[in-house]
Amino acid sequence: MLPEIELVADVDVVAMSPLVRGMVMAVSYADTEGGIGLTASGAMNRKFVHWAAVHFDWPDYTSEDLYSISKVLNEADMPPLWVVRDMLKHLRLVRRNKDRLLPTKRGRDFLARPHTFFDQIATDYLYAYIDYGQAQDDVRERMRWWHVFLNLINIKARKGCSLDDLVKLYPSESYSVTQASMVRAEFRHDIMRPLCWLGLLREEREGLKFLQDGTYYKTPLWGACLELESDTQAEITVS
Repeated sequence: MLPEIELVADVDVVAMSPLVRGMVMAVSYADTEGGIGLTASGAMNRKFVHWAAVHFDWPDYTSEDLYSISKVLNEADMPPLWVVRDMLKHLRLVRRNKDRLLPTKRGRDFLARPHTFFDQIATDYLYAYIDYGQAQDDVRERMRWWHVFLNLINIKARKGCSLDDLVKLYPSESYSVTQASMVRAEFRHDIMRPLCWLGLLREEREGLKFLQDGTYYKTPLWGACLELESDTQAEITVS
């Protein structure tokens, strides 16, 4: 059974969640700027992408990070925008009108009370969202394991943990080096990244290089929306 995500404490969701903050900023931009312009192929135009790069302040996708790779940014160059746009469409917070995305009435309600949408955003994104490069069957299969993942992380991230601290708890004797590397990469992309983008975890990366993994910590938002069996369980040790 999937752990229920229900916001029960008074926390600043917009400040803590990059995804919710990005969605709020995108709808607000569309509301105040006459819409988000679209290219002929239907992508968000460069004007908005550049604005988002500067203002979203998304972990690992700050303007400094993005402009260090390319001086001209398209929607394809900023992966967080893919998720923001998909979730805005999924929740019907924007609608397309010719070459623009405009806020809906529901979208303006979202701007006024974003915290009331958090449970649905978090549940749909964490458990059911199919990211680029993922297969629907893989997402469905992972739904069976979210209960394990969240309880495991709930214990290990109390004082901070690395990706290796989590991955090594899974039996890996039968994995080749290549398979073990793939499992590690999938865990980071499919489990840890969504939790960080939702704002339930934060990754401390100060002083690290691009390919180095940081230390993960639970944020106040984790405890404000998740009640797990492992809340009172002792630390897990691995021999």
